[in-house]
Amino acid sequence: MRLIIIGAVAAGTSAAAKARRNDENADIIIYDKDSFISYSGCGMPYYIGGEVENAEKLTPRDPAFFKSKYNVDIFIRHEVLSIDHKNKSLKIKNLSTGDILQDHYDKLIIATGASAVIPPVKGAEHKNVFKLRNIGDMKQIKAYINEYTPKSAVIIGTGFIGLEVCENLKELGIDVTLVERLPQVTPGLDGDIAVYLEEHLEKNGVKLFKDISVVEIKENKIILEDGREVDADFVLLSTGVRPNTELAVKAGIELGVTGAIKVNEKMMTNVKDIYSCGDCSEQYHVVTGKPVYRPMGSTANKTGRITGDVVTGGNLSFRGILGTGIFKVFGMTVALTGLSEREAKKEGYHVVAYHNIKPNKPEYMGGKEMVIKGIADKDTGKLLGAQIVGFEGVDKRIDVFVTAISYKAQVEDLFHLDLAYAPPFSTTKDPVMYTGMILDNAIHSDRKLISSEELKELIKSEKNYQLIDARAVSQYEQDHIETAVNVPHAKLRDSLDKFDKEAITVTYCNKGVTGNAAQNILLNHGFKEVYNLSGGHKNYIKTMKTL
Repeated sequence: MRLIIIGAVAAGTSAAAKARRNDENADIIIYDKDSFISYSGCGMPYYIGGEVENAEKLTPRDPAFFKSKYNVDIFIRHEVLSIDHKNKSLKIKNLSTGDILQDHYDKLIIATGASAVIPPVKGAEHKNVFKLRNIGDMKQIKAYINEYTPKSAVIIGTGFIGLEVCENLKELGIDVTLVERLPQVTPGLDGDIAVYLEEHLEKNGVKLFKDISVVEIKENKIILEDGREVDADFVLLSTGVRPNTELAVKAGIELGVTGAIKVNEKMMTNVKDIYSCGDCSEQYHVVTGKPVYRPMGSTANKTGRITGDVVTGGNLSFRGILGTGIFKVFGMTVALTGLSEREAKKEGYHVVAYHNIKPNKPEYMGGKEMVIKGIADKDTGKLLGAQIVGFEGVDKRIDVFVTAISYKAQVEDLFHLDLAYAPPFSTTKDPVMYTGMILDNAIHSDRKLISSEELKELIKSEKNYQLIDARAVSQYEQDHIETAVNVPHAKLRDSLDKFDKEAITVTYCNKGVTGNAAQNILLNHGFKEVYNLSGGHKNYIKTMKTL
C-alpha cells in the first residue's frame, strides 16, 4: 500500500507514526509546504517571551528523524496543488526548485491544518502587524521585537494564544492592550466567569477594550471604530483560525456545516480512500452529538492516530470532543469543557448552573480560591459542562469533569467519586464533589439556585419577593445587595415570623454555603419558594460588571 499524507504537523505525523506501527510494509510519504514539521505550536508564545530559550526545543523532529525511526519519507517545501481522486494521483510543486511532480496513492490523508483569520482591517499589511500560527510567524515576531524593541502592543482578539502572548509581552516590559469585538474576553467562557479573567488582566496592567472593533492599523497606533486611538508599536492578530479546505474542495470533497472537511467516525471523507484529520476536519460534540469545529493540538494528535490506524486496518473510531481547553495568564489558570450555559440554553436544555467558590486545598496548607461553574440539565440530571478560574489545581479538576461528562455522569455521581485526599492536595470534600452536591440538591431536593442575572431581574420586577442577607452584620454594613434585609444565619430561626412564607425568598452569603444553610432553615419551616444565590455576594458583585 502507498499511503500519502498531506501535512506534517500534529495530525499528519501522528497518522504516519501509527500507520507504520501497524504496517511495516506500507510506503508512507508526507508532503508539507512549510519548512518546519511536527512542531509544538502551543509553545510558541513562551519562546517569544523568553521562557523557552531555544526555538529548536519546539521543533525537535525533522524529516531525517521520521525516516530513521519510522521509515517515513517527508518532503518539506512541497505543496500539493491538486488531487485527482479518479486516478488517485497528486500534482505537487517543489517550492525550492519550482519543479512540478506527480505522485499516486492507494490511500490519502488530508491533514492540511488551519490558517489564521486576517480581519478586513485597513493597514493589516504593515510590517509591525503579525499573526502567530507557525514557527515562521514566531521567528518573525521574535526578530521584530529584538530589532525594534516596541514599547506598546495591541492584540486584536482574546483567544487562548492571544492571552498567552499578552502575558509574555508583558514579561518583556511591553505595554499591552487587548481589543475584543465581543462584550467579553475569551468567547468560549460564559460572561460571569470571563469577568474574573478580565479583572485579573487589568490588575496585571493590561488595558481592555471590549465590544468594539479596530478599523485601522497605523505604524504606531490603532484606530477604534469610535475614533479612539491606542498606541501600538506592535500588533498581533489573534482573531481565530479557519480550516484549510481549498485543496479538498477542488477535489470534490464535501465540507460539513462548520466549513471544515466532513468526516465520519472513521475519519473518512465522502470520497473513497481519502481521509482527513486535524485542524482541517470537522469534529462532533460528545454532549450534543452535533458537528463542531474546535481546532486543538490534542485533538489533532488524537484524530491523526485514529486515521493512521484506520487506513492500516485498525478498528479505532473517533468518539467526539468536549471542546476542552486550558491556559495560563499571569499565574491564573482558566479551563473549560463541555457546553457553556449559553450554549446549553441554545441547545434547548433546561439548565441549572452553580458557581462554587472553594480553595483547592485547606487554607492552612496555602490553598487558593478557585471558582467552578458547573452546568447541568435539570430534566436528566446530566452534567453538561464546567468552567474554572483559579491559581492552583485547576487542571486536575477540569480533567475530572471531562471524564465525568465523557461517561455521561449524573451530577450526583460527582459526590460519590473516590477522589484522592490529603491536605497538601485537596479539601476533604473536593471542590468537584461540592459542585456535584449543590447541583444534585438543586435538581432533586428543591434547593433552588438563582443566578445574579435572574436576581437582578427579580429585583426590577413587581413580584412579591424578599431578599435575606445571612452574613454577619459587619459584612452587610460594608456592602450588600439592594433591598436585602440582614438576618445573620445564627439568628434566622428566631426571626422567621418577620417573613412571608408565600413570597419568593432569596438567601445569600459571601460565597453560597451559609446561604444554602439559611435556605434549608426556611424550607424546613414551610417557606414555599426559596432560592440560594449562586456564588453568593462575591459572585454577584463580580458579575454585575457584565449585566
